[in-house]
Amino acid sequence: MIGAGIVGCAIGALLQAEGLEVCVVDQIGPAAGSSSAGEGNLLVSDKLPGLDLEMARASLARWRELAQEHSGEFEYEQKGGLVVASDEAAFAELVALARAQREEGAAVRVLAGAELFALEPNLSREVAGGVFYEEDAQIQPMLAVDAFVRSLRRHGGRLVGGVTVRGATRSGEGRIGRLGTSAGEIGVGRAVVNAAGAWAGEVAACLGGEVPVTPRRGHVLVTEPVAPLTPHKVYESGYVAAIHDDAGGYGASAVVEATPSGTMLLGSSREFVGFSRTINPAVCAAIAARAIRLFPALTSVRLLRTYVGFRPATPDRLPVLGEDLHAPGLLHATGHEGAGVGLAPASARAILALLGGPSPGFGLDPFSPARFAPLRR
Repeated sequence: MIGAGIVGCAIGALLQAEGLEVCVVDQIGPAAGSSSAGEGNLLVSDKLPGLDLEMARASLARWRELAQEHSGEFEYEQKGGLVVASDEAAFAELVALARAQREEGAAVRVLAGAELFALEPNLSREVAGGVFYEEDAQIQPMLAVDAFVRSLRRHGGRLVGGVTVRGATRSGEGRIGRLGTSAGEIGVGRAVVNAAGAWAGEVAACLGGEVPVTPRRGHVLVTEPVAPLTPHKVYESGYVAAIHDDAGGYGASAVVEATPSGTMLLGSSREFVGFSRTINPAVCAAIAARAIRLFPALTSVRLLRTYVGFRPATPDRLPVLGEDLHAPGLLHATGHEGAGVGLAPASARAILALLGGPSPGFGLDPFSPARFAPLRR
C-alpha cells in the first residue's frame, strides 16, 4: 500500500482485518499529506445523482458503523448540512438537485423563510432558501487515520514512514514482483495499491503505470474559539458547481462550520497551481468575505491561521478504483477530489472486492482506469 493518508490507511486496515498481509509505506508518515489539510467532511449534499451519490451514501453508512465501533475516537458528528442559495434562481436550481437526490434515497428537506431561520438563527436574512441534508457529518481526519493505523497494527499489519517508492521489478508475466524504495526492495504478493492521493500520478509513472490525477489546491481559514454560530455545516449552493468547474484562476465559495474545540473552519477554494503551498491572500480574502455574507457575526471574529492542502482531481471528478491498464498488479485508489475522507471506507471495500472479496455495494466499472484510455490515445 503506497500512501498512509485516510484512503490508504482505511484500505490497509480492512485488508489486514480480512486476512491479507499488508505493508503500508509513505514518504513521510500517517496523515502527513491531504488528510491533515481538510475539514473532515462526510457529505452527500455535494454529490450529483448517480454513481457519485450512490458511493457516498454507501460510505457514510460505513462511517456510522465505524463511529460506533471506535466510540468517539475521531470526533464523529452527524451534524447535518445546510446548502443555501443567494437568490430565487439559485434556490430553484438547488431544489431541483435536491429532488433528484431524494429520488435516490438521500434524506433531504427544503427550507425557506421562518423555517430556515429557525434552524439557523445567525444566518443572513438575505439568503433566499436552503436544503438540509440529515446524513452530512464531520470527523477529525487525523484522529480517524490514527484509528485505522491502530487497527492495521492490531491485526498484524505494518506501516513504515520515510519511504519513497522509486520503481518496480516485474515478473516474467509482466506483473509487479518487487518495489524498489529508498529503504530497499519490498516483495509484492498479490498487488500494489497506489493510494498516494494528489501524488498518485507521479507514483503511477515511476511504476510504469498511468493515472490522470492532478493536484487541486484548497485553502481553509481557522478562527479563534467562539460561541458556535451554527450547529451544522453551512455552505453556498455554488460549492457544488465549483467542484465540477474546470476554469482557470481560482474559485471560492463560502463553507462555514464549527469544531468541537470551538474554532470555526471557513472554506472553500479550488485552483490548479501544481504543488505550490504559498498562501494566496486574495483567496483568503474571498473566502472570508463570502463567509461573512452568510454569517454577518463573523465580521468581529479573528482568524488564527490559514492552511492549504491538495485534492487529487481527475478529468471527470470521479475516483479511480481499479487496475492500471499498463502495469498489471498495480491497483489505483485515488482521484477522490475533496471527498477522500468521506469515501475512504467505500474505497476500502472496492479494493477488497478487486482482490476477491465481496461486492462493495456499488458498481466498480465506472471507476475503472480504463475509462481514461481515450485520453491517452
